[in-house]
Amino acid sequence: MQLTIRGLSKTYKGGVRALKDVNLTLANGMFGLLGPNGAGKSSLMRTIATLQEADEGTVFLDDLDVLREKTAVRKLLGYLPQEFGVYPRISAEQMLDHVARLKGVQQAGERKELVGELLNNVNLYKDRKKKLGTFSGGMKQRWGIAQALIGRPRLIIVDEPTAGLDPAERNRFYNLLSHLGENTIVILSTHIVEDVSTLCSRFAIICQGEVLYSGQPEQAMTEMDGRVYSKMIPKDEVIRYQQDYTILSTQLKAGELYIRILAGNAPGNGFTPSEPNLEDVYFSHIAAKMDINTL
Repeated sequence: MQLTIRGLSKTYKGGVRALKDVNLTLANGMFGLLGPNGAGKSSLMRTIATLQEADEGTVFLDDLDVLREKTAVRKLLGYLPQEFGVYPRISAEQMLDHVARLKGVQQAGERKELVGELLNNVNLYKDRKKKLGTFSGGMKQRWGIAQALIGRPRLIIVDEPTAGLDPAERNRFYNLLSHLGENTIVILSTHIVEDVSTLCSRFAIICQGEVLYSGQPEQAMTEMDGRVYSKMIPKDEVIRYQQDYTILSTQLKAGELYIRILAGNAPGNGFTPSEPNLEDVYFSHIAAKMDINTL
């Protein structure tokens, strides 16, 4: 399948423009939507998930008009919002069975098999009889992932999905999403660069409602070859370096500041070439858009 977004714009009451002429084309596989908090990621996700109207533009899932044929889209959609509520007195197993029934899985035996498989995939099978109100934040997040996968969706949207997950849970989730992305469009909205570099074959950077970059992570890093340099400096000299260089990121080590800069030519002054990473790509676009330093 293919998801085609053209000229999508959205302005909220009060004049806040959440989306500004967004254009993206997504095919089967993992697509990362990377941006800071408040960048417009959730607004774009809610619009694609048929939860809010757009002011302008079109969204098509193959030939299906997402903005007009909402009921048909919802039958093909799996959605995990950034924040969601649960019925605290119902068990994980019972609630998942209920969601499966709502999604059209009518045969009890089929639902039981599906629910068991999903709970096992998100490492909750042993907790299936527990009430959702007793779940930790990470357990609720994993349950939310399971409910998003009911009905074999063709489009899956997950908004900040690794929040609250410990490293082992996060790795398990990575593997699950990677498997799903083989035959499904999976949109991963996050502000964590590692999520995108680990999972996604294509990605976009969004900030202040605008798409600043779209492409492949490897290609994006290649485009920065020979332009990233690093150096250790005394932390009290950072303001002086800010005035002279485009600083991508900083990290404090043993009382000194490790800085990475973007430069068209070798800057000298003790800087050494560094291999670009996706974080460098991200910070270079975000800093330019917001007209701030990334410190």
